[in-house]
Amino acid sequence: MTVLKAELLKRLSDGVVDMEEEAVIETCKEYVEAGYPALEGIMNGLVDGMNRASQLYEDEEYFVTDILLCSDAMYEGLAVLRPHLPSSEAEKIKPRGVIGVVEGDTHDIGKNLVKIMLETAGFEMFDLGRDVPLNSFVEKAREVSASFVCLSTLMTTTMPGMSTVVELLKEAGIREQVKVVIGGGPISKKFADTIGADGYSHNAVEAVKLVKSLLNIA
Repeated sequence: MTVLKAELLKRLSDGVVDMEEEAVIETCKEYVEAGYPALEGIMNGLVDGMNRASQLYEDEEYFVTDILLCSDAMYEGLAVLRPHLPSSEAEKIKPRGVIGVVEGDTHDIGKNLVKIMLETAGFEMFDLGRDVPLNSFVEKAREVSASFVCLSTLMTTTMPGMSTVVELLKEAGIREQVKVVIGGGPISKKFADTIGADGYSHNAVEAVKLVKSLLNIA
């Protein structure tokens, strides 16, 4: 007897929330074998679970480490479902963003969290990692035609690098096409305004709202 789609979607969502990678993988396989649409499995199952986890994080019931484990489960599920997407969906262009921790700083947990939340929200993210040379943000943004760049740091000593990236984008002639969002422990709205960034976010959930607002995405 074929399991109802609604039941499988709930199991996918719950598996992500409960950080159960193996359960998510098995459910995804069962979902595909039942012939259900991969896109619904991703959006109404995996992404739904990640959105629930994000809400738990916002409500301070989940910690950063919990969200990272939830995302591991989501990515495992995506690896199973993505090959079954119709070519029209697989090739659909998503808004692109570049993200990384500025040069001199190796703290990347916050950056990883923002990347996960933005990917869950439907953005295609290019993660440059940590201790990123400042010009690399500009080169990657130009290479992939990014709509926005996210800069992160937890150190006051590396904050000036964010200003440098804004100036480098201007010198490259692409500042008008690329929104700049900054974040991290020592960052404030005042600092963002001072360096000419488009916005500042104090956590991953707010970062998604900010990017959507800047790009006029509902």
